[in-house]
Amino acid sequence: MTSKVDASPVKELLESAVFSDPEALEQAIKLYSSNGEYELYAYVDEDEYVGLIGGRMNSDHQLEIIHLAVRPEDRMKGYGRGLIVEMILQKQPTSVFTVTDEEGAEFFRNVGFQVMGFESNEGGLEQFRCFYEVDDEEEAEE
Repeated sequence: MTSKVDASPVKELLESAVFSDPEALEQAIKLYSSNGEYELYAYVDEDEYVGLIGGRMNSDHQLEIIHLAVRPEDRMKGYGRGLIVEMILQKQPTSVFTVTDEEGAEFFRNVGFQVMGFESNEGGLEQFRCFYEVDDEEEAEE
């Protein structure tokens, strides 16, 4: 989806993933358009972008989720979980992790991630490290 990262519906979803921060949005667009290590996937239903997920596989075969967003009107319908499951099936990581805020941590906890809070270096805000160990059965479900 690298070629569409600059498209308006994709930018809108990415913007919500970075809390409407224009600088963070530009960094995200650059990340996915110029760095082959980072990949961005979208769920499209009837030509409408419903949600997206972006991240990378590290050298330990762990999937790092950098961005996850679902349109506000489509939240609480399973799309976020579905995007994570689909990326696990595509990439087959040994584990999945992300760092998020309190609202995001609640979502990840609800879909089965272990969540641990910590204080970030950026202004002392509380952040949450979310971790999910992929078992062999999930990897084989493809």
